[in-house]
Amino acid sequence: MAVILFSNRMNNRDRWRVYKRVSVMFFLAVVALTVVQRGNISMEAPFKIERQTRMDASEGVDRAASLQLKKGLETIGFWKASNPQPVPKAHTTTEEPSITEDHSLSHWDVTSSNCSANLNITGQEWFMNLESNFQQFLLYRHCRYFPMLINHPEKCAGETYLLMVIKSVATQHDRREVIRKTWGKEQVVDGKRVRTLFLLGKPSNEAEKANHQKLLEYEDYIYGDILQWDFLDSFFNLTLKETHFLKWFDTYCSNVRYIFKGDDDVFVSVTNIFEFLQSSTHTKNLFVGDVIFKAKPIRKKDNKYYIPQVLYNNTHYPPYAGGGGFLMDGPLARRLHWAADTLELYPIDDVFLGMCLEVLGVIPIRHNAFKTFGLVKNKNSKLNREPCFFKNMIVVHKLLPSDLMHMWNLVNSDLICSQKSNFLN
Repeated sequence: MAVILFSNRMNNRDRWRVYKRVSVMFFLAVVALTVVQRGNISMEAPFKIERQTRMDASEGVDRAASLQLKKGLETIGFWKASNPQPVPKAHTTTEEPSITEDHSLSHWDVTSSNCSANLNITGQEWFMNLESNFQQFLLYRHCRYFPMLINHPEKCAGETYLLMVIKSVATQHDRREVIRKTWGKEQVVDGKRVRTLFLLGKPSNEAEKANHQKLLEYEDYIYGDILQWDFLDSFFNLTLKETHFLKWFDTYCSNVRYIFKGDDDVFVSVTNIFEFLQSSTHTKNLFVGDVIFKAKPIRKKDNKYYIPQVLYNNTHYPPYAGGGGFLMDGPLARRLHWAADTLELYPIDDVFLGMCLEVLGVIPIRHNAFKTFGLVKNKNSKLNREPCFFKNMIVVHKLLPSDLMHMWNLVNSDLICSQKSNFLN
């Protein structure tokens, strides 16, 4: 009897041990399964945005893009972003760029303007703290080139000594008209051909798009001097005009010696440009203008040129010429195209060009005959309206069409000045 009881007790103990072991194994299995599931979730999260971006390519504006719109980013339309395509890998500046010049392209090769937002950055804290205009710029910064709406490759046919290139917008037809009648008039000077082009995007105002586009096309039908691309004209998109012109120039203009590039509200003396070029000792990598050295990025948010720290954290900009007007040689312009492709786009166009010059190791030349910030700092000074000063300048910025025509007539009349300044030497 004692033997039987002992045997029953042993059986009960064995059963308890088995139950205990099974319970522990079950608990460990549950824990292991939970860890695996959580690991899958944490591994999956970083790829959700990437997958969503890829889905944009086949499904149009999807849920993620809609959420962006609700946040106030208003991505659709700014870069003509309907029917998006996968986001191309953006260029970075962390490595020393390698510039390979290939001049095999003979036509504008961009035929689609589809471009989706780079959603990879939308969840990052630094991005969410930016102003909406900078958010929008960064979402589409990788969209580098767009199709041409109006093209004139024949402008670079044959030998051209000086190509005058002017940034404009569709609504400023009066400025273009005055330029054609004054300093932008195409001509031959001492056997050297001067040609003129205007650079434009599309009207950014919805109400202006249809009517002004038709007027622009008619204007081009009459004059044949407009280059237009399928991106919207805006302040930040001025850098696109820079990159698009450089690509266009590299594609079509193998026989252009010099380029003047400026705004449509400047006074320019072609005579003084010729005099400067004939007397200049800089025969290679010429880039001259109203150059600013050691300019600091502006951090005041109410300033037009404000740049947040996350976009540029260096103390100074590289040397750059004021975008109102500068002069460069053709071979350098072709090299600048390839330098531009090594850099991420920057929202201030003249600073961006200074960054491209830095990549090439070219230091721009400062010249006193380029006044892209006015003749004197005091805007109300009579010196800013003195024709004898204009007569000695290459570029003077900020003139309305009526003022430009008036000053042009005065400078080119029988104007007698006491002496000619030695600005051009």
